[in-house]
Amino acid sequence: MKKHKILVTGGTGYIGSHTSVELIQAGYELVIIDNLSNSSEKVLSGIESITGTKPEFIQLDMRDEALMKQVFESHPDISACIHFAALKAVGESHEKPLEYYDNNLKSLLNLLKFFPEHHPVKIVFSSSCTVYGNPDELPVSEQSPIKPAMSPYGNTKRIAEEILQDYVSSTKAACIALRYFNPIGAHPSGIIGELPQGVPNNLMPFITQTALGVRETLQIFGKDYDTPDGTCVRDYIDVLDLAKAHVIALERILNKNQETNYEFFNLGTGKGVSVLEMVNHFQDVTAQKLNYKFAPRRAGDVPSVYADTTKANQILGWKAEKSIAETIANAWKWEMNYRKQENHEK
Repeated sequence: MKKHKILVTGGTGYIGSHTSVELIQAGYELVIIDNLSNSSEKVLSGIESITGTKPEFIQLDMRDEALMKQVFESHPDISACIHFAALKAVGESHEKPLEYYDNNLKSLLNLLKFFPEHHPVKIVFSSSCTVYGNPDELPVSEQSPIKPAMSPYGNTKRIAEEILQDYVSSTKAACIALRYFNPIGAHPSGIIGELPQGVPNNLMPFITQTALGVRETLQIFGKDYDTPDGTCVRDYIDVLDLAKAHVIALERILNKNQETNYEFFNLGTGKGVSVLEMVNHFQDVTAQKLNYKFAPRRAGDVPSVYADTTKANQILGWKAEKSIAETIANAWKWEMNYRKQENHEK
């Protein structure tokens, strides 16, 4: 049986690279496109080291209509797409709102516009729990109201879902939107992991870089939230658990098992962990002392959010399995491996 060819946008990024590994191991053929604005082409060698297969890669900006059209003209046999490509930093989106709207929405519009006409669009969309805004009740379920976004980034995800819903309702397209909570961790091999450009916006790479001395101090944004210890509470999910959910969602679409042509699922662990608790977990798991200080609250951060994952558990048959200790150990292994390699190359 011929392998399905899957387009993975943003496939050299953090979640995209881990999902690419899972897709190759599940027997899919990949075409990865990425503009490398927050990733490196070296990630492709990491994917090859783990899977034995180097996926086809095209460097491009998805806002370029001519290049997007060319991708589909040269790959008319693409069966489906997993769409990760987007700018994703909550804080930065307040500083550069137009850049976020232009990048995150135009890339999606071009994807839908140029998908081969003889192939009804099948897309797994990388969405976010930010679409729920500042929730009234916890845990957050798929029935929770979509509230005003707390950041331009979150708003791009909400608008993108609305675009997809409208598109699906007017065509034969099929879509599953996966609303992530907070991905952390790395591949157990230590070969690929989270490598943001510049100062990390996410907690775990900030922690691991501080522990190794790459960053002098870990900043904890806010200590006076209405939470048990005053710091933000999040639902931290292992990136491999998250990656596996994308493969399940893709197969659901390809096998035409959807109940409706547009579905959406929360992906998390169902447990809230505060920033201070995560710091303490890291210190316990790695025996590394962290130098941290409190900083003012960051624009767009909600005090507390964690998932009700019942729908994904029951309908997708998916569940987050990895423990926080295992996830932290993998993130630490990746950071140490990467810095050792970086020093060797110097």
